[in-house]
Amino acid sequence: MDLPLLGRKMGMSQIFLPDGTRKGVTILKVDHCVVVDKRTPARDGYAALVLGTTPVTGDPRRVERLVGKPMMGRFKKLGVEPVKVVREFRVKAAELDKYQVGQKLGLEVVKEGDRIDVCSTSKGRGFAGVMKRHHMAGSKWSHGTHEYRRHGGSIGCRAEPGRVHKGKRMPGHMGAERVTTQYLKVIRVMPDQGIILIDGPVPGYPRTLVEISPTTKLHPIRIRKEEVASKDPLKASKKAAKK
Repeated sequence: MDLPLLGRKMGMSQIFLPDGTRKGVTILKVDHCVVVDKRTPARDGYAALVLGTTPVTGDPRRVERLVGKPMMGRFKKLGVEPVKVVREFRVKAAELDKYQVGQKLGLEVVKEGDRIDVCSTSKGRGFAGVMKRHHMAGSKWSHGTHEYRRHGGSIGCRAEPGRVHKGKRMPGHMGAERVTTQYLKVIRVMPDQGIILIDGPVPGYPRTLVEISPTTKLHPIRIRKEEVASKDPLKASKKAAKK
């Protein structure tokens, strides 16, 4: 994959591989992804593409209310269709000339076997305790235990420092946060339907907005081979001597 995309999570399903193995997949739909603007090094100091999805049509007053007056003026200046969702992605400066403002992006930039990163908003769980939020063990449930079976225990210190340390794991709001799942494999691409099948789960409810981008993670097998080669150079010399 060479370019980021915007899409929606449609849910999960399962497919059967040629050897009969059943695999759970997440269905991502890329329906309407358009280049809204470009960030150039000469003007902005960095290279990026501004992508948009979910077009807004109908009554002009409704469109202006949903999009906002500042963005509506921006869309009119650029000459592109108003969209509800706008996201910016960093790209290489050499890639900017390949795409024009108003150009629609499809699944031609994705192929089977690619590794991608998917960013979305996780499901909101509301106010959660320490056992659900941080997987704490809780207290014992035996005879004599009262009212603190699911408590987190002590949270403070003595007179010094006399406060609760920052980052202390405590009850609080869980979920509804931005989560990036890395190094997911593209199992199948269906360009005619605008669907990508991803190996494994992706956070969020169905119809959640997802940001699909090329993975930033290196191949773990390749890294492992390089580490082994660098740690024991004697084996490499023995193999060279045998040849």
